[in-house]
Amino acid sequence: MSENQAGDLPERGNDGDLLQKPVDRRHALGMLVAGAVAGAQALGACVPLNGETPEQREVRVLAWREYIKGNYRFMTEAERAETITRLEELARLKRHEDVTIQSTGAQPGVVFGYAFNISKCQGFRNCIEACINENNLDRRADTQYIRIFEMSEGEVNFDLGDATFQHEVPAEGHFYLGTQCFQCANPPCTSVCPVGATWQEPDGIVVIDYDWCIGCRYCMAACPYWARRFNWSAPDVPASEINPNQHYLGNRARKNGVVEKCTFCIHRTRQGQLPSCVEACPTGARVFGNLLDPDSEIRWVLENKQVFRLKEDLKTEPRFWYFTD
Repeated sequence: MSENQAGDLPERGNDGDLLQKPVDRRHALGMLVAGAVAGAQALGACVPLNGETPEQREVRVLAWREYIKGNYRFMTEAERAETITRLEELARLKRHEDVTIQSTGAQPGVVFGYAFNISKCQGFRNCIEACINENNLDRRADTQYIRIFEMSEGEVNFDLGDATFQHEVPAEGHFYLGTQCFQCANPPCTSVCPVGATWQEPDGIVVIDYDWCIGCRYCMAACPYWARRFNWSAPDVPASEINPNQHYLGNRARKNGVVEKCTFCIHRTRQGQLPSCVEACPTGARVFGNLLDPDSEIRWVLENKQVFRLKEDLKTEPRFWYFTD
């Protein structure tokens, strides 16, 4: 070994301190991932499969690099940009979709809140249709983030409420109450995830990294509001109905075997827009805004109306209120 080569090696003490030197866990994982990525690139470049076209090989390499990436929450900005570029390219190559995936973060001084006016909801369910289209929900399984319950006047009982009514609305002697993810300030769903695939963002939105989720469904069991959905199969959305405006933590393509949920239309609200369900409501029953803005409509409702939240005794602190005129 030359002198220069020997000089490039770490110094080893007589007691073998090279092996005993403590290594930061994240640094060690980073080195492993970097090595795996390099290996994947070498595999894709040097070992083409029999009969594989250049485009098929590109898809295989991109998919492998996506498979071994880290949790979105701990990615650097450069790593987030790389994975978004890969996902957009995979959408183009595999599904022939031209999509734009955002990674817009939470804005300072913003915590989102929602209020539902029971007096105004007439059970039309335009909100559900808008949500399905906006969030690229599975058409075959009829996945819905929002449910509208029809209940008899004078009682709030979800066991007796009907969320599958098909008759003309509004029905005499009944009222309508909508549910979805309440983006709780103290969400029980996040703490039970064994792999850290779901967490609460600074603006209050509870999100899921679909590529980190292992589908154990602990979060579904922990949620007292029935807000999460499990994909038993890959969501089926006709190409002509795909919403190309997407967010990494929101309405981008999901796979089978993972959980998904409402994100207050994170791809819209972080751009200063309203959630699609709010815009679609024909009666103005839905109110959304920044809880930290004293001039917002949501703050006016909370300060001037008699509001309540579901299952407040559980101390989940939902950021979703109900009120009447």
